[in-house]
Amino acid sequence: MSMPAFKHKMAAHCESGTVAALLNHAGLEISEPMVFGISGGIFFGYFESKKLPFPTFVVRNRPGQIRTNLAKRTGVKFRTERFRDPSRGERELFRLLSNNVPVACQTDFFYMNYLPDHVRVHINVHFIILAGIKDGSYIVSDCYSPDLALLDRDSLMKARFAGGSFAPRGFLFYPVFMPHNIDFRAAVWKGIKSAAFQMVKLPVPFLGIRGIRRFAQRVVDWPKLARDAEHLSHEIMKINIFLEDQGTGGAGFRFMYATFLREASEMLGDPDLLEMSKRIMEIGDRWRAVSLFAARIGKRRDLGQSRLAELSAMIHDRADAEERFFTDLLKLSKSKRY
Repeated sequence: MSMPAFKHKMAAHCESGTVAALLNHAGLEISEPMVFGISGGIFFGYFESKKLPFPTFVVRNRPGQIRTNLAKRTGVKFRTERFRDPSRGERELFRLLSNNVPVACQTDFFYMNYLPDHVRVHINVHFIILAGIKDGSYIVSDCYSPDLALLDRDSLMKARFAGGSFAPRGFLFYPVFMPHNIDFRAAVWKGIKSAAFQMVKLPVPFLGIRGIRRFAQRVVDWPKLARDAEHLSHEIMKINIFLEDQGTGGAGFRFMYATFLREASEMLGDPDLLEMSKRIMEIGDRWRAVSLFAARIGKRRDLGQSRLAELSAMIHDRADAEERFFTDLLKLSKSKRY
């Protein structure tokens, strides 16, 4: 199969990986962790609502902000489009690919039929790169696929124009301007300051460190919200999935953020960032202990109050460690000139 001159590379997370791949293709050498860190991607939020079937949490910023924050801090410009008319969206995609312009698209993950059935679920914020067309199918660079893949037209149309929460509406983007000189020092420190501020300073009880504490407090009450033991087991095991399996790079993006801080330390010649990298790596190790503990008790149906209290205490411990870490990181960002 004749492939376009697009270098496919697996990544930890679909949005940060997609942005990094497009920028590298356009000539800007930048890693996925650097994209994630400059964009201030690390975060935490705990959500419960009558509109949600069960409480849930997030470990990164809102979908789309990785791209927009990175653009704001580096000067890179992206062209973005949404389409009410699917046929118009398809025509524009075809025009771009015909002109050898790789394009990132927002999709419903369920329709990525080149991946195993057991991993595909309906979620409307999966980002892929379309790198060309071959025999009526699209050539896809997906961070979860080891190689370039083919996706048929019907599946892509369903994926790009799926309904529901975060409906893609044919959303696509691609870089159109790359600055000759990027002030990476300023971009790195602005990303760090933003992330640290959102973790420790947002006056919202379910976001940042406050969100981790709320998670720790509420998880002991999850049995009251579950339909039965099987449902509770499923929700407890999802803690492991959210922290480890949904493209986080491990420990809810904490390992990826550690890599960002290490790379930033090398780029800027700043030993303070290397020390902070070591600290968040240790925090990530303890988050991994949380995820493994949740997976174990969920699988064994060992979900009595003592076990949930133990899980709660582990999460409280992570909140304490992250409060110290992000408080120090915010102070550090304010002490630097950029």
